[in-house]
Amino acid sequence: MANMALIANTLPKYRLLLSSSIARRGPWKPRVYVTAPTRPMQACAGKEGAQEVKNKAEQMKDKAASAADQMSDKGKDIASKVSNKAQDLTEKAKQTVQDAWGTAKETSQKIKDSVAGKADDTKEVVKENAETVKRCMNTKGKTSQ
Repeated sequence: MANMALIANTLPKYRLLLSSSIARRGPWKPRVYVTAPTRPMQACAGKEGAQEVKNKAEQMKDKAASAADQMSDKGKDIASKVSNKAQDLTEKAKQTVQDAWGTAKETSQKIKDSVAGKADDTKEVVKENAETVKRCMNTKGKTSQ
C-alpha cells in the first residue's frame, strides 16, 4: 500500500482513481476491488446535444411543412386539370350535339324540298291529265251527236 500512496501523492491526477480502490484481505483469498470514479457530465456537451436535437427537430418540421405544401399544390394542380378536362369534354359534347342538330335540320329540309317538289310535279301531272280527260269527254260528246 505504501507504493500506492507514493504514486497517489506524486501524481495528483491519479489520486482519485487510486484512493477509490478497496483492498480486502481474507484468510483464503486476498482480493482487491478497484472502483472507477464517475465522470461528471460536461455542461457544454449537454447544451450542444440539446441544440443539435432542436436543429434536427426544426429540420423535420420544415420538411413536413414542405411536403404538406407540395401535396397541397399537387392537389390544386390536379383539381385544375380535372376542371379543364371537364370543360373540354362539355365543349366537345356541345359541339357534337350542335353538329347532329344541324345535320338533322339539313336532312329534314332536303326531305321537305323533295316531297314538296314531287307534290308540285304530281299536281301538274294531275292538272294535265284532268285537261286531257275533259277534252276527251268533250270530243266524245260532239262525235256522238
